[in-house]
Amino acid sequence: HLVLGNVAEYGGHRYENGTVYVGSWNTAGHRQGRGHLLLAEGTRYDGFFEDGLFQGLGVLTFSDGAKYEGEFFDGWYHGHGIFWRADGMRHEGQFRGGKIWGLGLTTFNDGSNGFPRYEGFFQDCRLIKKTDCSEVVQKAQKVAFMARNLFNF
Repeated sequence: HLVLGNVAEYGGHRYENGTVYVGSWNTAGHRQGRGHLLLAEGTRYDGFFEDGLFQGLGVLTFSDGAKYEGEFFDGWYHGHGIFWRADGMRHEGQFRGGKIWGLGLTTFNDGSNGFPRYEGFFQDCRLIKKTDCSEVVQKAQKVAFMARNLFNF
């Protein structure tokens, strides 16, 4: 057994529902550390796990082509990152509990940011207050880049 922190071993498992996981496990048998999870319907997660849940940096790619690259907490998008819709629209900024929540910028699939500009403080996926978010957008881009390149070493 390989023991790194609370990682006990590395290996794969195919669940009865068709889900496949390849990565690290803890001594309790939960996904822990780096791993790849492919759900039967085609959604894929590549990133870090903590006690079975998405935690830390990762990339979640949905079967319809939508994707989130960034930080996760307790299984949800949480922190800084970029969410791409399948049609090319994206949101760069802060997320909380799986929702757009905090400072950020929305860019529509035509490359515009809307008029007036969809930049500012979002709560529950709605723009509440307009403000400059360039620093938060830059951090979201850096975090997304790190998440995207986790497994390229």
